[in-house]
Amino acid sequence: MSDNHSKTLAIFGGLPVRQKLLPYGRQCIEDDDITAVVDVLRSDWLTTGPKIPEFEQAFAALTGSLEAVAVSSGTAALHAAMYAIDIKPGDEVIVPAITFAATANSVVFQGGRPIFVDVHPDTLLIDPEQVARHISTKTKAIIAVDYAGQPCDYDTLRKLADRYHVKLIADACHSLGGSYKGRPVGQLADLSTFSFHPVKHITTGEGGMISTNDPDLARRMRIFRNHGITSDHRQREQQGSWFYEMVDLGYNYRITDIQCALGSSQLRKLSAWVKRRQEIAQRYNAAFAEVPAVRPLDVRAEVSHAYHLYVVRLDLTRLQVTRGQVFAALRAEGIGVNVHYIPVHLHPFYRKQFGTGPGLCPVAEAAYEQIISLPIFPQMTDADVEDVIRAVRKVVRSFVIEQDRKYFGG
Repeated sequence: MSDNHSKTLAIFGGLPVRQKLLPYGRQCIEDDDITAVVDVLRSDWLTTGPKIPEFEQAFAALTGSLEAVAVSSGTAALHAAMYAIDIKPGDEVIVPAITFAATANSVVFQGGRPIFVDVHPDTLLIDPEQVARHISTKTKAIIAVDYAGQPCDYDTLRKLADRYHVKLIADACHSLGGSYKGRPVGQLADLSTFSFHPVKHITTGEGGMISTNDPDLARRMRIFRNHGITSDHRQREQQGSWFYEMVDLGYNYRITDIQCALGSSQLRKLSAWVKRRQEIAQRYNAAFAEVPAVRPLDVRAEVSHAYHLYVVRLDLTRLQVTRGQVFAALRAEGIGVNVHYIPVHLHPFYRKQFGTGPGLCPVAEAAYEQIISLPIFPQMTDADVEDVIRAVRKVVRSFVIEQDRKYFGG
């Protein structure tokens, strides 16, 4: 194969950097995880059993929280949080424009109205100045999203929440294992929500958790996850009783012992896995420092970034193509890039139901046209990382404007 053919983009018929697609994220299941799950499958309890409180207690200890409540998904965690703080029709909850739809959906589930605010251009984290401008007498809570794995500016957000007597909720689904000014994610807000989807830091298949220092909020969420019923099957079994009461309208958001056994096993590996994510991110940072048109998001000095995602912004003024064309070219090279996220206020549901649309959050809207998520997960080898770097350089070199070709030696 000629050198010219290897330099030609795969999308134009050249040789791809990789033959097999490298995903942007994936789970790691090891033998001890499988053993933990099999042990539960051979036990008496597949759900509402002892593995659930074991996982909750281990998670609370890791995050330095008094309570942790396990549920069936990250979305269920967000919904339970909105229920716990009593979001009702007419209430408003401030939400950043760049996040997964579930963050805002959880507010709507309770009849509330999400108020979308813009993000900081360098980090894509919720902008406290925009939060302050949008607080009203109807505001009941602020949801801070730790986008990509970087904790938000919690000191400023806490001051705002306290000043206006509203709750501060952390959507920490990206940041498990991270910290802010030495304090672990999970104890930075009134309630912190997590996801255990397979691409997250640890997985239970599907699953979620809410951490809090408020026992009453924890009690409310445990009832909520169990149809609004005050006791579960195992508790009634231990009491030798059949009687139960439904005290509120809840959901079946229970998580299984099978999932919690897997979660407990995975949790023991979290620190090493986050360290590996950070190592990969530092290699990317160094590699892209001199690559024109590619700019990693800023990381503030006072945080430990957990790197669920590694997001770069493309300077489209220095490229002859759109983000979509760069995306397609990298996929053709065998690099499973993704985009996180379409601003929630631009989704058809929100445009129809709440009258949102373009122009509401201009920083988020501009960023959306420029961002790409590169592969990052702990099991990536050094060779995998180099493949990503090589593919990005190859694609940018092909698309960069003429005056920037000097950065590639030609």
